[in-house]
Amino acid sequence: MTSFELGQNFTVQVFGQSHADAIGAVVDGLPAGKRIDLDEVFRFMGRRAPGKNAFSTARREADQPEVLSGLIDGVTTGAPVCAVIRNENVRSGDYANVLTVPRPGHADFPAYVKYGGWNDVRGGGAFSGRMTAPLCFAGALCLQLLRERGIEVFAHIRSIAGIDDAVPDPCCPDLEALRAVAQKEFPTLSDAAGQRMRSAIAQAREEGDSVGGVIECVAVGLPVGLGSHMFGGVENRLSAALFGIPAVKGVEFGSGFAGCGRRGSENNDPFRLREGRVVTTKNDHGGVLGGMTSGMPLVLRIGVKPTPSIAKPQQSVDLIAMEETELSIRGRHDPCIVPRAVPVAEAVTAIVLLDLLYDNN
Repeated sequence: MTSFELGQNFTVQVFGQSHADAIGAVVDGLPAGKRIDLDEVFRFMGRRAPGKNAFSTARREADQPEVLSGLIDGVTTGAPVCAVIRNENVRSGDYANVLTVPRPGHADFPAYVKYGGWNDVRGGGAFSGRMTAPLCFAGALCLQLLRERGIEVFAHIRSIAGIDDAVPDPCCPDLEALRAVAQKEFPTLSDAAGQRMRSAIAQAREEGDSVGGVIECVAVGLPVGLGSHMFGGVENRLSAALFGIPAVKGVEFGSGFAGCGRRGSENNDPFRLREGRVVTTKNDHGGVLGGMTSGMPLVLRIGVKPTPSIAKPQQSVDLIAMEETELSIRGRHDPCIVPRAVPVAEAVTAIVLLDLLYDNN
């Protein structure tokens, strides 16, 4: 398995660079005979596409995947599904001043050392958030296959710059409200909270700065017993994949770190019988016990750091001259990555959950 490959029972391999001719994904191991609604795939990918609004980068890309193999008339053939996404609106000259001067908060310095200076820094190269576009293509396929089994995955902005969104009921979330988030330009449950977040993003942009936040993801309809204990657990496999999303700095499930400050009597979720099913009266465990799904909604959150490319001058080092220098970053960048990362969280979660479902197939 390479560092650009995800999955155990089927695999998703991502390739390309931010300013290369194209980026893409190869999804290998999906069953044959599954009908895929490509229009739905395109709509899903449009949710993370750049350049659509004031809180996004000015770089505009259609992000229309070109499927090269694996589908005939929208039905999987059993062969690897390969799709490419053309990079059309590139301005590589914006990165001339960072070829040997690493940008603070970026992968530039360790990549320069690891690859002997041959790493592609244009738009972040292979380390760019643009690499999440093919992840969304693969995730969109998985979301449709999960829905066949009665499983749905939703995400929303939990917070930006310390401003909180409404919180879904962790035991019985309002599915219609969560489905509606996907139709919004700004993916929050509360429009009022979303407007305050937008104002914070706009202020950061005006000041040449950026902000980060937290995304919450909820999966419903999961059977009991997916996953395993210790290293094969649901949390293990999801965390490893979610940390593959550029800018993710933390992952938590259920009550997360807050629950670690409680007593067991507070944090434990009592079991009850409801209509012949074993359920818990609350869901601080986030739908996972001992690395296995409990049948309650899976609830996880990812922390996304502020965009490292900012307009403010920053201190760096010229790696050729080995002198300290001041760096001013040019180019087009999101003042907040969080809104466009919401569908990415859904996509990666869907890939891992489908992979887990195939464990016993």
